[in-house]
Amino acid sequence: MKAEIKGSTMPVLEMVLDPGESIISDHGELSWMTTNMQMTQTTSAGGAGGRGGGLMAGLKRAVGGGSIFLTHYEPTGGPGMVAFAAKLPGHIVPLEVADGQGYLVHRHGWICGTPGIVPSMGFQQNLKGMLFGGEGFVLQRLEGQGTAWVELSGELTTYELGAGQGLVVHPGHIGAFQESVTFQVSRLQGIANRYAGGDGHWIVTLTGPGTILLQSMPLSNLAAALQPYFGGNETTADAVAGGVAGGSVGGMLGDFLRS
Repeated sequence: MKAEIKGSTMPVLEMVLDPGESIISDHGELSWMTTNMQMTQTTSAGGAGGRGGGLMAGLKRAVGGGSIFLTHYEPTGGPGMVAFAAKLPGHIVPLEVADGQGYLVHRHGWICGTPGIVPSMGFQQNLKGMLFGGEGFVLQRLEGQGTAWVELSGELTTYELGAGQGLVVHPGHIGAFQESVTFQVSRLQGIANRYAGGDGHWIVTLTGPGTILLQSMPLSNLAAALQPYFGGNETTADAVAGGVAGGSVGGMLGDFLRS
């Protein structure tokens, strides 16, 4: 298997597979591929112990921002190529995942992975915080064994947090972090900060040890910057809150309708 990330501002991940090799991706990630690449739809990620299979696993992926069905790619009759293009200006990054050394990724971040990668839903707080805390609170968990490729928007900044060392982050800027890092969702302190500061109502405190990857251009910020040019009376806060809650439910219904 050969993985090559091409381009700069809008990168493309090109995967060349030999016969017998395969990868899995989220539903609808394909950009282009050779004619001998065979696609199949599955609910199983192929993880050890069956952790990534079945309808319930698919529903958990959908709540985390993924899809119920995964796409399995495997070449026939010789080497084949499949490519995945970035949706926004930014970076495509490989993450090495091992048992007990997984990652949590923003809800639209995972692109594809080797068959041992198990995508699921990841959050450590209550459902209310996940739905209304903003874009960064609905997370995908990548477990299992293998390599996963994720998309991060804008420029990328990486920090290594020591044990007990913390960083306070606006939720949309969270790209990915190791599962050894704990996170706490909380409201901004003070009414003036929440309603007059322009930074939203929620923050995330990340506490080490572990690696965190932050993105400079979250999708929610880009949508807020463009919203005045589209007109309409819906406020940015309403749009973001509705998009997070509705996106999870709508994604699940959309997968059923497309399948």
